[in-house]
Amino acid sequence: MANLVLFAVVAVAALVVRTYVVQTFYIPSGSMEQTLLIDDQVIVNKAVYRFRDPARGEIVVFRPPGAWSAGDEDFIKRVIGVGGDRVQCCDDRHRVTVNGVALDEDYLYPGDVPSVSPFDVTVPAGRLFMMGDHRSASADSRAHLNAAGGTVPVDRVVGRAFVMSWPVSRWRSFGVPATFAAVPDAH
Repeated sequence: MANLVLFAVVAVAALVVRTYVVQTFYIPSGSMEQTLLIDDQVIVNKAVYRFRDPARGEIVVFRPPGAWSAGDEDFIKRVIGVGGDRVQCCDDRHRVTVNGVALDEDYLYPGDVPSVSPFDVTVPAGRLFMMGDHRSASADSRAHLNAAGGTVPVDRVVGRAFVMSWPVSRWRSFGVPATFAAVPDAH
């Protein structure tokens, strides 16, 4: 009987942790290559955004708005702009800018450009502008500009991917790329 009670307590604790604290997600597509490869697994902190909003440069898992997908599959992308930010493509060196500051995106897939299509979006409050790191293989905010400027409501974010858990040979944590430190807050 004691083993059954212990098993039940462990099962409930695991369910609570998975529901509210951390969860493992696998990567189903190449939209975040080379940062994340197909079949990689990441651990997502589901509690962090109960205390603060997502920040530029973070990799987040989110439930796509209806205009993005008819299915119930979660997406994973990098936050490029937050509420109030003006995100544009591209400057004279073909870089994405946020609030007038060009991003040096060394995390992009080798050979990709920041965007082949120009855009100019001011991100509404409570929303995010998302882009995959493999821009030529990512149906991200740029592909949905006709629906709320391609932005995603903050309340659709599941959590922040903070560590690669599988394969072990690729284990690492995910920080915010240094290029985002120079971006000023929106006026």
